[in-house]
Amino acid sequence: VVNLLMRFYDVESGEIIVGGKNINEIEKSELRSLIAIVLQDTVLFKDTIMNNIKYGNLNATFEEIISSAKMSNSKYFIERLPNKYDTVLSEGGSNLSQGQRQLLSIGRAILADPKILILDEATSSVDTRTEKNIQDAMANLMHNRTSLVIAHRLSTVQDSDVIVVIDKGVIVEQGNHEELLKLHGKYYDLYMTQF
Repeated sequence: VVNLLMRFYDVESGEIIVGGKNINEIEKSELRSLIAIVLQDTVLFKDTIMNNIKYGNLNATFEEIISSAKMSNSKYFIERLPNKYDTVLSEGGSNLSQGQRQLLSIGRAILADPKILILDEATSSVDTRTEKNIQDAMANLMHNRTSLVIAHRLSTVQDSDVIVVIDKGVIVEQGNHEELLKLHGKYYDLYMTQF
């Protein structure tokens, strides 16, 4: 679904509409500029924390970077570092924890201010305490924008307007959390297993 939305390949039947327009009628570069992605495995560069966040919007001011760091809950750990925003990350950000890397990735997405947000297993490789911090940051990021959240942890998607359950490549259920629990189907089984 994400590959289709990003137009890595085009839809063979049916259509995807963004802003009332078929995505095939939108230039790929324009379409992709509307979208930000936060992946399970964060991509950080051997550069300062400031430049890693700024990658979301190269024209951002220092104040905008600070604001996105605050909204992403990364400001708190950044300001405890000896060089704060000028701290240089090692390759891949390995001198930060997985949760800290994820928060920086969310800060970058906030700075990009996308119309559409894709969160792909954004909390899967962190502990539950860190997950709560990341979920709060994701709630800030998802506010007032279309968000596609791909997750196996149901705590990540529970508050979604519509949850689509895909099993072996096929949509088997869709609805909100309460509706899906009442079905006693695949979502219900997953929920009972996790909680």
